Amino acid sequence: MLKPGLSCQSRAAVSETNIAATVGSGDLRVFATPAMTALMENAAMLAVAEHLPEGATTVGSRLEVDHIKPSPVGAEIIATAVLTEVDGRKLTFNVGARDEKGMIGEGVHIRYVVDRERFLSKL
Repeated sequence: MLKPGLSCQSRAAVSETNIAATVGSGDLRVFATPAMTALMENAAMLAVAEHLPEGATTVGSRLEVDHIKPSPVGAEIIATAVLTEVDGRKLTFNVGARDEKGMIGEGVHIRYVVDRERFLSKL
């Protein structure tokens, strides 16, 4: 059952594969904003995955975040998502990411519960 309070964490090490200069979101060797947001979305998806009906999944719809500070290559990033509201199929999460020195990003993420086959049949 989906209810507020469900949460999960996802982790990643900052490496050459997820820095701004590699992913194209900037030209510095720091953790890329798209990598941070993907980690946040992953935590949100995992927070509710075990609580969905058979054949269902969630898809991201909106992500509003602030990337507060940079993280260097070698840092460990931990993204956390907490389900704060369930409104039918609409799920709202508070998301945040931190490294060893503290908070690096925070925001709100919205996902929707969908039937996998029905969703894919619309492609």
